[in-house]
Amino acid sequence: MSNGQVLVVGLGCQRGCPASVLRALLDETLLTHGIALEEVTALASIDLKRDEPGLLELAGQLALPLTFFSAGQLAGYLGRLSHRSQIAFERTGCYGIAESAALALAEQLGKTTATLRISRQKRAHATLALAVAS
Repeated sequence: MSNGQVLVVGLGCQRGCPASVLRALLDETLLTHGIALEEVTALASIDLKRDEPGLLELAGQLALPLTFFSAGQLAGYLGRLSHRSQIAFERTGCYGIAESAALALAEQLGKTTATLRISRQKRAHATLALAVAS
């Protein structure tokens, strides 16, 4: 987007989720919503995934920065989530990794309050959300 908007993709995944699964979910979601991959500014997830090979490989393939947040940092976005996952909370201390991480990074990079442009999209081993800020 040439109008100065920041688009951040938040990602959550199960351990061992391959980059190909994350990439397919990303490509499919962007295509469905008419967003070009080139418009995406950055990727975000929870710090428990900082050594997750699939996430790191995807960021490398796309040449996009990947930022991680702690469950505590993400907890502040609870009231803005479209979906609250009890399983995610039990495993990570955060009710929605993809949406929370996308919102957190979009607000860090942008100058305005971030909003979810694409709420949580779920596949067998991965979740994705897209937040936007100006």
